[in-house]
Amino acid sequence: MPPHLLRIPGVKIGGIAAAVPTESVPISAFGEEFGRDYIAKFSAATGIKALRRAAPGQTASDLSFAAAERLLDERKIRRGGVGLLIFASLSPDYRRPATACVLHKRLRLSADCGAFDLGLGCSAYPYALAAAASLLAVSDAPHALVLAGETMTRNINRRDRSTVMLFGDAGSCTLLEKEEGSAIQALLKTDGEGYRDIIVPAGGFRNPETARGDEKCADGAVRSLDRLVMNGMNVFSFSIGDVPGAVKEFYGATGTSADDYDLFALHQSNRQILGQIAEKIGAPAEKIPLCLADYANTSAASIPLALSAALGGNDSPDPLRTLFCGFGVGLSCAAASANLVPREILPPAETDESFKEGEIRALADLEE
Repeated sequence: MPPHLLRIPGVKIGGIAAAVPTESVPISAFGEEFGRDYIAKFSAATGIKALRRAAPGQTASDLSFAAAERLLDERKIRRGGVGLLIFASLSPDYRRPATACVLHKRLRLSADCGAFDLGLGCSAYPYALAAAASLLAVSDAPHALVLAGETMTRNINRRDRSTVMLFGDAGSCTLLEKEEGSAIQALLKTDGEGYRDIIVPAGGFRNPETARGDEKCADGAVRSLDRLVMNGMNVFSFSIGDVPGAVKEFYGATGTSADDYDLFALHQSNRQILGQIAEKIGAPAEKIPLCLADYANTSAASIPLALSAALGGNDSPDPLRTLFCGFGVGLSCAAASANLVPREILPPAETDESFKEGEIRALADLEE
């Protein structure tokens, strides 16, 4: 059966912005806990030297809000013209309501703007681009927003050496707008058999108990049911097998090859995985923006953050034909293509601000 390609005409990416917390944590800081030799090997394999950690009370939506405010102001976008907001994340502010509704209020958007969350992690960005572009294409609105962010450091067991240095925190905003002759294409893939391979087992409605103790696992790492548990070998196999396979399917469905792209915006998983994917899909290293060294793996935010870090501040008006690929939790992956104009991409901003109104510590707070 041929792949189900989404062809979305008349929509383009009109800008990207990203925001990170101010605290930068060098992974050498974990040396006392895990040993310097382990840290050195980890850094060599992943390419990570530091990560960003959210300030107390700061959420993924705070980081994404900062990016969105800046992008809307820089691009002089009329708030009433935004017809859709998607918040792509697995780090919501609350179990209810959707965090997109909170962001809708904070960004002062119109009541005619739809807003919803998209619950994916490392594959979320191209999924959200495809969803937002598809809805924008059939609406009367001129603009849509994709806010993708995570505070992964809040969901990691600090004693789990396999994940605590791998993930960092960031938020982003991508502006979509109508333009005749433009197009976004996407291919979405899922292998639900791997749903256990990247999972937080406790805290949802299937297994609501969260007061669980640490357990030492067979690989020597310490983990707990209320924090992220990752089957590294299965995730690695999926990443270097299924993911390049999906990109090659995308090539075939779109009639393109690696030579047709100026840029490959890949999820910033780790350097070893990216190297193998790049080789298999024919992507030259100089066409792959990387931000792992300074920011680590920021999950849903990693692709726009990498683009912000690499292209922000570049005044070139020349569009770059870009292939996007996100992959991870689910297990899921997606490939997409669109043109990017470097001068419409902002460099990363730093912020420790949080939404104080959203800090509801007692029921009386809801009556104010």
